Amino acid sequence: MRRGEKVHYVKDFIQTVPLPSPKKIFAELNKLGYKGQTEARRAVSLAAYRHVKRLKHLHFSNTPRAELVPRPNSILVGPTGCGKTYLIELLFGEIFKLPFVIIDMTKFTESGYVGDDVVNILVQLVYAANESIDIAECGVIVLDEFDKIAGAYSNARFAGQGTTKDVSGYGVQRELLKILEGTDVQIPLDFGFSSRGPRTLISTRDISFFAIGAFSGIKNLYGSNEVGFMKELGKNTNEEDTIAYNMSQEEADDITKFQLFGFLPELIARFNRIVPFAPLSKETLKEIIHLKIMNYKTEFEEEGFKLHLDLVVIDHIIEEAKRRQTGARGLDAIISKYLEEVAFDLFGRGDKGEITLTIESGEVSHAVKRRA
Repeated sequence: MRRGEKVHYVKDFIQTVPLPSPKKIFAELNKLGYKGQTEARRAVSLAAYRHVKRLKHLHFSNTPRAELVPRPNSILVGPTGCGKTYLIELLFGEIFKLPFVIIDMTKFTESGYVGDDVVNILVQLVYAANESIDIAECGVIVLDEFDKIAGAYSNARFAGQGTTKDVSGYGVQRELLKILEGTDVQIPLDFGFSSRGPRTLISTRDISFFAIGAFSGIKNLYGSNEVGFMKELGKNTNEEDTIAYNMSQEEADDITKFQLFGFLPELIARFNRIVPFAPLSKETLKEIIHLKIMNYKTEFEEEGFKLHLDLVVIDHIIEEAKRRQTGARGLDAIISKYLEEVAFDLFGRGDKGEITLTIESGEVSHAVKRRA
């Protein structure tokens, strides 16, 4: 099939993609276990809706792109473990079932070379679309750890100065500009990762981009008495109820701070929405913990044991998550740590009984009651 030709099977594919209202998307996320982040969830649910509606306009109504709203490219900003990546996974992996890829941007700063490296992002999206370029052109790209490609704060930039090594991070940003602006990009025809050999074109005009990052280092640009961008914990929030830092929508919209952080202003301008994610409260973490514990209870029931966790243990786990600054992401690691010893001793033996986790002398302990 010729490139640029409207392919019938793409239209058939887009027809299978559902288009629930943003409110229904929001509610479905809750059913799938996503807790908290009310404002951010609304914003990203609307962005996902706009992406799919735009595709349907293009493929069914033949609406010219110039008459449509721009792609909903967004930057999601918030502390580790607050649900940024998980939200995207549920939206496009579970609800819409569109091809999407989550790209770890740290590998581009580690390799540090200006060239075709960033093009591999598009190659991975083609793989996610079962090697169909036409379907990939309807997909979503998530640039995870986006803050890690911020340029160096010093003026020592080597791009274009007799070397292909880019130690500042700005080379990666410039390469991203090419795919974010909406154009035809050359990728290897065999979808390999070599820069040599025959190539083909993929259009990025209808691919939506979500850049995700903690941006925690940005607060170091300001003095301890600075009340502006990226308020430290305790200035606007209850220190006992939250993890890490908070950011208001007004602060997120101040794109000049991203430039100070080390981003090219023209790159940030490619995103039409910056969505701040709040630190997770204790109550939200408790909801998430109870969902996770259900999975562990199921596992223990399969081994013949009923699992119980005292409320004080749940509070202890939340406090440990706060100390680690891991949010919801680290809950499984903490829970499994406290269950590891008893699971090792009892699993696979065919015994039956009950296991209770409690706190003794400030430490988590377990009690086992076996049944005959």
